[in-house]
Amino acid sequence: MRQWVVDFWILAVGCLLSGCSGAEAEYSTWPCRFAYDNSIHLDVTLATSLNAGSRGVFCLITEQVQKGQKYLLFQNSNGDKSSPVPETAEEVQAKFILGLNNGIIVGFQTLIAEPYGGFVAYDVQCPNCVRNENNTINPNYRVTMDTKGIATCPKCKKTYDMNNGGIVTNGSEGDTGLEKYVAITNGMNVSVFRR
Repeated sequence: MRQWVVDFWILAVGCLLSGCSGAEAEYSTWPCRFAYDNSIHLDVTLATSLNAGSRGVFCLITEQVQKGQKYLLFQNSNGDKSSPVPETAEEVQAKFILGLNNGIIVGFQTLIAEPYGGFVAYDVQCPNCVRNENNTINPNYRVTMDTKGIATCPKCKKTYDMNNGGIVTNGSEGDTGLEKYVAITNGMNVSVFRR
């Protein structure tokens, strides 16, 4: 295993064991496991969202297979960058779990009060549709992102502010914000996982 992955897991465990008490409900229990070294691929779309100087620019990460080759697809919230990146043999072996149904969103919030310096990761599925339809097996309630950091569910029309912890901005009583995962970056590597 590459040293940066080991270092990231050590950092992640340290973050979870120190100073995170009382935040258990803040993070999702939905499945997620993603550790990526962007110094190998130098993908600009992902790099922008890992840069603390580009607050408010988010990146949707999905995985797809084309002609037997696995790819990670990176799409930014500005709508001007999208890039498919072939996975290395080591990345294929890692068997990424990208949220509840093949999709996570990462980036730095414009509000810095969030733990870990404002870097966040969200599941791409609308949590309210998943719960209302009682469908965690094969949900297809993917939110879309806009340039202002707002995610919108095309099914229920609820909107979520990704720059403010993923809170629902037009919901009803009992609605919840986007599901959040623990997310860590050093500007080049990114690690996202469930608590």
